[in-house]
Amino acid sequence: MTSLERYLAMLGGASVDHLPRIPILMRYAADLIEAPYDAYCTDYRVKCRGNLIACDRFGIDVVSVMSDPYSETAALGGEIVFHPAATPECPCPPVAGLCEVDRLPLPDPLASPRLLNTVHTVRAYADAFTAGLHEPRCNMGWVEGPAAEAADLRGVSRFLMDLIDDPERTGHLMDHCVGVAIEFAAAQREAGADTIGVGDAICSQVSPDLYESLILPRQQRLFEALGGIGAIRRLHICGNISHLLPGLATLPLEILDVDHMVDIETVRKAMPAHIALVANLDPVSQVMQSTPKRIRDAVKSCYHKAGRPFFAGAGCEVPPGTPEENLRALCEPVAV
Repeated sequence: MTSLERYLAMLGGASVDHLPRIPILMRYAADLIEAPYDAYCTDYRVKCRGNLIACDRFGIDVVSVMSDPYSETAALGGEIVFHPAATPECPCPPVAGLCEVDRLPLPDPLASPRLLNTVHTVRAYADAFTAGLHEPRCNMGWVEGPAAEAADLRGVSRFLMDLIDDPERTGHLMDHCVGVAIEFAAAQREAGADTIGVGDAICSQVSPDLYESLILPRQQRLFEALGGIGAIRRLHICGNISHLLPGLATLPLEILDVDHMVDIETVRKAMPAHIALVANLDPVSQVMQSTPKRIRDAVKSCYHKAGRPFFAGAGCEVPPGTPEENLRALCEPVAV
């Protein structure tokens, strides 16, 4: 069974040889090939090499375009500062006032340098699989969710205040972010992505009422559009989202990632049965700072609590500096 077959079979409810492994690697993949992180973020060839080598070495069943949350922000006028050994920054969010929303462009994913770099990443993975250079795997594109991107454009504190002070214009800003994400996702899908992941971490910081009235309808529109282009849909929200589960359960998803502070059994009870969950080990205490045996036991325990459909992984990005033997343990085949 190939990695891609295993991944699709798990989502389709068919038998698999073992759990598919879909951990999030970013700085870890760059460090694995001794690449500066600024190059990993901006040169698709570096990102592809890091991901493919990691997949081959550890038995990972997904390749990803993920590196930082600022591709769309750059396309919308943000100046991004890159670092060789740290994640990028956007020190000056580009939307100073909500009155500027109507002037924001709808960037062309094939013209904006950072968006195009992501499209090239997806296509390079697809070409490597088609040429038989690497075993076919899930080819996962990525976009920012409406709240996450609005927070990047406004700054986190201002965005959270905007939700309360000016919900109408904040909604317009998120509508624009959804439009950008849909176009960006379509370009990645055309380049060969079978899955589109969506990151919307800031949602964990808002109340259920604000989430369901302002953010959830925009997420709904985004995920419906992703389904319309035939993409498998994955949602990743960092932080404690226990209070948002009723709303999240209404989204048209195939995969939901939850962070380590969320009880996986509670999530399973709240979600429709077809939605796949991912093992939500604490990336620091249960992966980077743990032992192989404890990691293997934790993945199995999480699986037994959640049941199928299910993927091995962690609650968020596997940190740089994680010992190789620990990542091997995280990705060790678990019989189903």
